[in-house]
Amino acid sequence: MTRDEAIEIVKEHVSSRNLVNHMIATGAVMKALAKKFGEDEAIWEVAGILHDYDYPETKEHPEKHGLISVELLKKYNLPQEVYDAILAHCDKKPREKLIEKAIYAADPTTGFIVAGALIRPEKKLEPVDVKFLIKRFKEKSFAKGASREQMASCSEMGLSLEEFYDIALTAMKNIHEELGL
Repeated sequence: MTRDEAIEIVKEHVSSRNLVNHMIATGAVMKALAKKFGEDEAIWEVAGILHDYDYPETKEHPEKHGLISVELLKKYNLPQEVYDAILAHCDKKPREKLIEKAIYAADPTTGFIVAGALIRPEKKLEPVDVKFLIKRFKEKSFAKGASREQMASCSEMGLSLEEFYDIALTAMKNIHEELGL
């Protein structure tokens, strides 16, 4: 499946523009991480784009999150590592492979970075930098829904939080127009 095909099925299935943007942003971060580690960028990006595919069905039933995505997406015959990444991002399977560790850390990071952009007067990603994000990371009241534990799990990939934020922020800035930021 291509990036465009993944985005198309997400837009058909998910009505919330903010959620669609989150999924696209997660795909961009995953692609950048794949590049960093010499992994398959297309597979990692598709996993990121599709990771919250079942959110409309599971927002009231988090215990089913990920499981329904895999069932709904089986008809597309995606690589097993995409399904495993989707399950790992929401703790439905242990994080063993690099792609699984990456998506677990990337998921809350995109929302955290967007929150950083939205508190700026410009409401844009451009003025956001890593130093700003590290400062906000330490403020527990900022973007409370973004799990610090998940973001800090970037260390499982051998990345410092600064390196991880740099990769994620650059990836999102590269698609800022698509994200409207």
